[in-house]
Amino acid sequence: MSHSKLDSPHRRHNPLTDEWVLVSPHRTKRPWQGKVESASRELRPQFDPTCYLCPGNDRAGGHKNPVYENTFVFDNDFAALLPDSPAETVENELLMEVDSVVGTCRVVCFSPRHDLSLAEMQEENIRKVVDLWAGQIDELGNDYTWVQVFENKGEIMGCSNPHPHGQIWASNSLPNEPFKENREQQRYYKKHNANLLLDYLKKECKAKERIVVENEHWVVLVPFWAVWPFETLLLPKRHVLRLPDLNDAERNSLANILKRHLTRYDNLFETSFPYSMGWHGAPTDNNEYNHWQLHAHFYPPLLRSATVKKFIVGYEMLSEVQRDITPEQAAKRLQELSEIHYRKASK
Repeated sequence: MSHSKLDSPHRRHNPLTDEWVLVSPHRTKRPWQGKVESASRELRPQFDPTCYLCPGNDRAGGHKNPVYENTFVFDNDFAALLPDSPAETVENELLMEVDSVVGTCRVVCFSPRHDLSLAEMQEENIRKVVDLWAGQIDELGNDYTWVQVFENKGEIMGCSNPHPHGQIWASNSLPNEPFKENREQQRYYKKHNANLLLDYLKKECKAKERIVVENEHWVVLVPFWAVWPFETLLLPKRHVLRLPDLNDAERNSLANILKRHLTRYDNLFETSFPYSMGWHGAPTDNNEYNHWQLHAHFYPPLLRSATVKKFIVGYEMLSEVQRDITPEQAAKRLQELSEIHYRKASK
């Protein structure tokens, strides 16, 4: 039976983390009387004199931004990780273990324009963001085991400033999520002498059911094990360990597919689509990581409209994560969307 035809509760396995998700397609028929968020349709100016990320402005930490014209990166004025933390273990007793961590946090401004998002930027300017991401991983990877590039977009995701930006946190330890992905990719490689995500991608390219958009070098799909309603996974078609390993053509293609994919996101509910996204590449220590495959996760919270989001609560926090619409249904909705941004289409 095709998975898209399943209309009764079932569980799906996530091979990247060795975790399960409960799928309950029949629940889409239930009425919604819960929390409704207000949809933000504000038109922002190209420059905001009160924004601490706009060119030339003072930041909250007291520093002044240069009058930058493309991308701009700086050390976070309120960093969660510090490079001068004590490196030794603080405590190591049964059930009360504490370990110190050293690291650094940076902010990446995608554009000097306050009114844009990645979806609305030109491809050539998105390419500059890709190059900055890769350069930062190259630089920070010399000193740290893990370099996490990510973006929280939208107030609903806790973003404190609407200026188009992301963050980079680097640390000397492997955080929980990449730790699980490293473990499972390594297990698969040892058992099958093959790459887990590349084998998975072959299955998806054959089925075509969950692929949202692709180009010569990249594929965006709704993973079979997706938790969030319109969660997606971005994968290169060849074996790549880290963003800096991408060649010139792959970087151009990445800029292309990011714009196309994020435009579809915005068009889904005709809103600046919120999400948390992040890149997972091989750790940057000196160990062997042929089992890894570069990929990016997109976790958007919206469920039924621009104002109704999914919550991870109750059963999901205490037992197992759950979703209503199937990944196949979500992929179909994204597949059918235009790649012309709704703000331009309405003009």
